[in-house]
Amino acid sequence: MLVHTALNRAEQVARHWTAAGCPVVIHVDRNVPRRVYNRFTSSVADNRMIRFSERHRCEWGTWGIVAASQSASELMLESFPDVSHVYLASGSCLPLRPVQELIDYLAARPRTDFIESATTADVPWTVGGLDSERFTLRFPFSWKKNRYLFDKYVDLQRRVGFKRKIPSGLVPHMGSQWWCLTRQTLSAILQDPERETYDRYFRKVWIPDESYYQTLARQYSTNIESRSLTLSKFDFQGKPHIFYDDHLQLLRRSDCFVARKIWPRAERLYQAFLADGAGAMNKTEPNPGKIDRIFAKAVERRTRGRPGLYMQSRYPNAGWENGLTSNPYSVFQGFSELFENFEPWLAKATGARVHGHIFAPDRVEFSGGQTLINGALCDSAAKRDYAPEAFLTSLIWNTRGERQCFQFGPGDNQDINWFIARDPNAQISVISGTWAVPLFRSNRNFADLRKEAAELQRIESSHLDVLRSTHTKARIRIWTMAEFVEAPMEPIQTIIDEIGPPGQRHLAEAPTMANLEGFGQFLQNLKNQGMHPYLMGDFPVEQGPVKMPKPTRKPYLVR
Repeated sequence: MLVHTALNRAEQVARHWTAAGCPVVIHVDRNVPRRVYNRFTSSVADNRMIRFSERHRCEWGTWGIVAASQSASELMLESFPDVSHVYLASGSCLPLRPVQELIDYLAARPRTDFIESATTADVPWTVGGLDSERFTLRFPFSWKKNRYLFDKYVDLQRRVGFKRKIPSGLVPHMGSQWWCLTRQTLSAILQDPERETYDRYFRKVWIPDESYYQTLARQYSTNIESRSLTLSKFDFQGKPHIFYDDHLQLLRRSDCFVARKIWPRAERLYQAFLADGAGAMNKTEPNPGKIDRIFAKAVERRTRGRPGLYMQSRYPNAGWENGLTSNPYSVFQGFSELFENFEPWLAKATGARVHGHIFAPDRVEFSGGQTLINGALCDSAAKRDYAPEAFLTSLIWNTRGERQCFQFGPGDNQDINWFIARDPNAQISVISGTWAVPLFRSNRNFADLRKEAAELQRIESSHLDVLRSTHTKARIRIWTMAEFVEAPMEPIQTIIDEIGPPGQRHLAEAPTMANLEGFGQFLQNLKNQGMHPYLMGDFPVEQGPVKMPKPTRKPYLVR
């Protein structure tokens, strides 16, 4: 057992092994203070089957871990001549099945070595950009403590073309460091005449505990099962998964003999698996693949998350999100200005939740005049404008399952433009130039109207450039006011068909268009004052009456 923390748990597990007749040799990291080490050795002094090996300073990715396992293995083979297999474990490993089952399992396979061993070309799990190079470069610096020197020295060796010579006859293999080797194979590795040469070479290999025994076992073993009997799972960054109390049933399903890495405070796991019950688990072949699907889903959830739900691990990184929002929604620009009571009409026609201008400068215009909505989103413009993208994302996430529609215009907060345009869930319908209708109907000085019209047109023109960008992913429809007014029902019907429930019939009620009598002359007056209102399209000075088709009456059968 390689131990460096949670010594009380290591003692508990060691006594569990010895109670079943398995001797235990413990290596305690030299980084552990002497007084703590002495207290630990004294606590197990009553157990003659527990021994302590020479201590080495162990650090991840360095030779010390291999040296520790060598010293412990030598003491094991020397002190306990009846041992047929040596099982390498850590202080955070926990037996999942009765120890006698493992004894019987190995006794039935007296010549089999259980060690994950594959060539670098066949290993898909290397993390950090170093696979074959870990055997041909030198790594004198600690990756954890001296990351800068580690990277710089690697870059230097690559630039000068430095390559170490691999000892003759060795084919580098890699795999899990948690192995179970027969006495014959392990003693052959430790007593090899070329051991000094091999040790000198592997001292400068990166993470040698994952390649030393895995490579040398191929030299001497007559029967290798290239798998570990220890359940150890790693995340996408190469860090080990930690098992907690709520993983109890998951560990039972694995049928593995030992699991790593167990949280030291997982009291329920230690109580459940260190019990004396002989029928704790079924006597079956270890099969960690039974739970691989769960781990794969966990990795996907961690790396991709759920669409439209942001996590701390990805939020600061642009492009790491799994979809900008979680559900489809619709944005209407110019409709509420052109049609009277458009919002209640749209809600009735589609069954969606229709808001007003949720990015209006004074407040968030939620549907029905609400001041608070799902997810504790309030109508404060200041809080919304602190993070407008997060506001919209939260609104769509908290109301998922219900289609959201809202109004937008050049008078609203424009910081959200690119976000909506890049969102594949957005359906954006724009009638350009309708911002002039409220100006036309207002009773204000014409000089002020002209100034505001020029500013609104400038803002809307910039917004339309965004919507027409090659980076846009939203579904977008743009009409000029002139072409929309000529035949409004066809585009409205198309929009409603997309938003409303499937199988919906033609509109039974049309929205009421605002009175545009004199609007053409208003636009001409703007032109006469030097302002060119081009976003409305070719709007005539004298606008004829707009013919909104009436809904077809139901047929009646007369007998």
